[in-house]
Amino acid sequence: MATVKRVKPVRASKSTKPAVATPTTKKLRPLGDRVVVRPMPGEEMTKSGIVIPDTAKEKPQEGTVIAVGPGRILDDGKREQIDLRAGDKVLYAKYAGTDFKLDGEDLLIISHKDILAVVESRR
Repeated sequence: MATVKRVKPVRASKSTKPAVATPTTKKLRPLGDRVVVRPMPGEEMTKSGIVIPDTAKEKPQEGTVIAVGPGRILDDGKREQIDLRAGDKVLYAKYAGTDFKLDGEDLLIISHKDILAVVESRR
């Protein structure tokens, strides 16, 4: 007579941790001499305490660099060097660039030539 061996049934492990969805972030890679900037929020109130409505607010001219393109290709085939890095605070021309939303965040793509200055903080 043949002997039969009993095998334990395989059970799926029960996790005590709830499933957590990880946020998906999109990475932007601007082309040519383009720069992606996150504009600084405008002033909500004047120094004297008067609240400024959304319709009267000026378009911001300061922001933080999110991504920098590789630079445009010059006539001799070399790439133009861009003097910016992600995280730099910059001043840019008032009506420069294209506004868009990505993941609910307002961003701006502008050309490198529309950036007027880098704001450096003294320590």
